[in-house]
Amino acid sequence: METIRRIPNCCHWGAYTLIMRGQEIVSIEPAEGDENPSPILQSVRQWADPSLRVLQPMVREGWLKKREQADGSQRGLEKFVPVSWDMAIDLVASEIQRIRDIHGNASIFAGSYGWASAGRFHHAPTLLKRMLNLCGGFTGHMDTYSLAAGPVILRHTVGSADVCYGLSGTLDTIAQNTRTLVVFGSLTPRTAQNEAGGIANHRLETYLKKVAEQGIRIIVVSPLRDDVPDWLQAEWWPIRPGTDTALMLGLAGEILRAGDADLEFLDRCCSGSERYLAYLEGKGDGVQKNAGWAAGITGLDANLIKSLARNLVQTRSMLMVSWSLQRAQHGEQPFWSALALAAIVGQIGLPGGGVGFGYSAVGGVGAPVSTTRSPAISPLRKALNSAIPVARISDMLLNPGAEYSYQGEIRNYPDTRLVYWAGGNPFHHHQDLNRLTKAWSRPETIIVNEPMWTATAQRADIVLPATTSIERNDIAGNKRMDRMLAMVQAINPLGQAKSDFDIFNLVSERLGVAEMFNEGRDEMMWVRHLYEECRTDAATRLGFEMPDFDRFWEEGAVDLPRNDNLSFLSQFRDDPERFSLKTESGRIVLGSDLLASLNYDDCRAHPAWLEPNEWLGRARDDEFHLISNQPVGRLHSQIDNGVSSKAQKRNGREQVRLNPVDAERLGIEDGSTVRLWNDRGECLATATLDDAVRQQVVTLPTGAWFAPTSNSGLDISGNPNVLTADIPSSSFGQGCAAYTCLVRIEPHATGAPDAISYYQSNIAKLTGSDIERH
Repeated sequence: METIRRIPNCCHWGAYTLIMRGQEIVSIEPAEGDENPSPILQSVRQWADPSLRVLQPMVREGWLKKREQADGSQRGLEKFVPVSWDMAIDLVASEIQRIRDIHGNASIFAGSYGWASAGRFHHAPTLLKRMLNLCGGFTGHMDTYSLAAGPVILRHTVGSADVCYGLSGTLDTIAQNTRTLVVFGSLTPRTAQNEAGGIANHRLETYLKKVAEQGIRIIVVSPLRDDVPDWLQAEWWPIRPGTDTALMLGLAGEILRAGDADLEFLDRCCSGSERYLAYLEGKGDGVQKNAGWAAGITGLDANLIKSLARNLVQTRSMLMVSWSLQRAQHGEQPFWSALALAAIVGQIGLPGGGVGFGYSAVGGVGAPVSTTRSPAISPLRKALNSAIPVARISDMLLNPGAEYSYQGEIRNYPDTRLVYWAGGNPFHHHQDLNRLTKAWSRPETIIVNEPMWTATAQRADIVLPATTSIERNDIAGNKRMDRMLAMVQAINPLGQAKSDFDIFNLVSERLGVAEMFNEGRDEMMWVRHLYEECRTDAATRLGFEMPDFDRFWEEGAVDLPRNDNLSFLSQFRDDPERFSLKTESGRIVLGSDLLASLNYDDCRAHPAWLEPNEWLGRARDDEFHLISNQPVGRLHSQIDNGVSSKAQKRNGREQVRLNPVDAERLGIEDGSTVRLWNDRGECLATATLDDAVRQQVVTLPTGAWFAPTSNSGLDISGNPNVLTADIPSSSFGQGCAAYTCLVRIEPHATGAPDAISYYQSNIAKLTGSDIERH
C-alpha cells in the first residue's frame, strides 16, 4: 500500500495541505490556524481531472494552413490539431519574430490580465512580460478590471492608490475606535475568501465579530441586504444602484448647511475646497446638494440622510467604500466623493475615522500588513513604453490608431497583430462579450498558455498546455499576508503540460534570450533565490531572522513581522508640510486644476453627481439594474466545474436573484429558467426569489463559463458579461463600467442543456480525436 503524503500548497482562496496517496488526492485540509477557511479549497481536486484540461499543444486547423491569412472569425468554431512541443515552440517563436520584424513590438499585445497562480515564481503574466522585454517589448495594460477608475482618481487626489490595496486603517483599529460605520457596497466574507498571492488566515469574520461586540452603529448602503453578514445587525439602506455619489454629496451638503464642516481641516490639508463647497451650495447649477436632493436620486429617506449627516460629525465615523462602486460609468466620482465627505467631516487620519477603500474586496484589506519584502520574479526593465487601460481591449483591437485619453494624456491605440495571453480569461472578465468576440477576430495570431479549455483557449490559434500549481513548485506571499508559504508539487504534470517558466524558457531559447531569461537557474533554484532575497531583506532592513530555505521548505511556512495598526494619512494629518502628498498641491485635492483645464464632461474639476446612461432613474417599467457581483463558490471563473461552484448553481446554471414582488409581477417562479437580455446580448439563468434584493434589481454573479449556443448567440451558463456595457468609466480613468447595466428578464419555456455538459461537449468537438497528429 502506498504511503500517505502531506503536501503543503496555496491558492488564491487559502493555504492548504493535500493528503496524497501516490498521484491520488485523498483529501484537502485547510492550513492549520486558518480561522475561517474557504470551501472553495475543495475544488482544487478538479485540477487533477484531465477531462477539461489542455493535455498537449494544439493549433487551430485553419490557422495552421493559412497562418496570418486565416479567418479570425472561425476562432472558437474551428477544430484544433495536436502538434509536438517542438513544432508548437517553433510556431510561437516564429510568430513573435515575424510580428516584431514587420509591424514592430507595439503590435504584440501581452497585457495578459488575470489572477493566474498564487505562486509568485510561476506567475504567468510576469514571465510573459519578462520574456518579451528581452525581445524588444510589447504593449501591456494599466490598472485592473477590479480597480481602475478608483486608483486613477486617488493617484490624482491623494498622490497614491495604496489606500485601495490594503493600506487603509486596519480593522482592529476600527473595532477599537469607530462608533459610526457606513459601508458603501459590501463588507462580506464572500469576497474576502480570496487574495492575490494567497492567504494564510481568513480573518475578516473574526474582525467583524469584534466590531459587533463594540456596539458600533453600522449602516450598509447597498441594493443587497446580505452585502454584510446578518449577525452584524446593520441598518439596510436599499439605495438605487449607481447613486452612492449623490448620497455622499447630499450628506456633505447637509453638514455644510448645518455649519458642522471642519473648515480648519479643509484649509490646512486640502486644496480646491472652494470649488467643491460652491458645488454643494449650488452656486454653479442652482441646485443645493442636500438630503432632499439626494433622496430624489437614491430612493432613500431624506430624514434618515439628515440624521446620518449629524451623526457623522458627532461620533468617530468611518466610511468604507467597496471596489465595486468605481466599476461603473463615472466610477471616479464615488471614490472622490467619499474622500471629500470624509474631509468635510474632518476625521481623516484619526484612528477609526475617515475613509477606506476595498475592505473585504480581498482577504487582506484591513488585515495587518507585512513589513517584509514579498517574493516575486521580475518582469525586468520595460523595453517599450506602450500600454492601454486594461478594459479597453476591444477598443484597441477594433480601432487601431484611434485616439483616446488617459489621466489627461492623449494616446493612440497600437495596431495589434499578435495577442499572447497567459494566466487569465478575458472571456470571463471583459464586458460585452459579443463585442469582444468580434474584436477577437482581428489579430493575425492569438497564443494562449492555459491549463484548462477556457473560453479564451477555445478562441486561440495556438494553445500551450500549462501546469496548475499542484504540478510544480512555487512560493506564495504578498504585502497583505503576514506569512510566506511553500507550494510543493503534489502530482506529475497531466498529459504533456509544462510549467509556464519551462514554456517561456523554451520560447526564449528559440528567440536567443534564454540566458537572460533564466539567469542560469531552474525551478527550485529560482524558488530558493526568491526566498533568500526576502530573507536577506528582512535581516538587513528589519533585523528579523527568517529560517534558511531548507527549513522553510520542510515546514511549509514562515511567519513574518507585521504592522497591526494603520490609519490612512495619519502622518499627513499631523504635519501636512513634512508629509506632503504627491498631488498637484501637496494636499488632498477636492478641486482639481488639471481636471479644470481638461474640461471633461464626464469627470469634472470637483466631485459631482453625473447621471449615467443606464440607471433606474432612466429605466422603463420592465427594466432592471443588473449587479454582477463576485460569486460565493469560486474566484472569478476559476474551477467553475468544481464542487463549491456547482453547489451554488441551480438546474445546471447560475442563479439570478430578484425580489419576490418583481417575480410575481413578471410571472417568474422560484427555480424556473429565465432569460435576461438587452441590446448587447442574452443569457439564461435560474431564478431565485430573495427579499434581500432591492426591487427593480437583479444580481447575477460573474464567472460562469461562457457558453454561447452560437458564436454570438444565447449564453446558456448565466454569464452576465454578455449583458454588461463595454464603455469607459470616463475620459480620465478609462476603467471598466460593468455595473452600469440595465436588462430585462422573462420566463424561458424552451429547454436548454446543462451549461457544464454543453461546455464539455463543445470542447470535445473542437479537440476531436479524428484528426492526424502533425
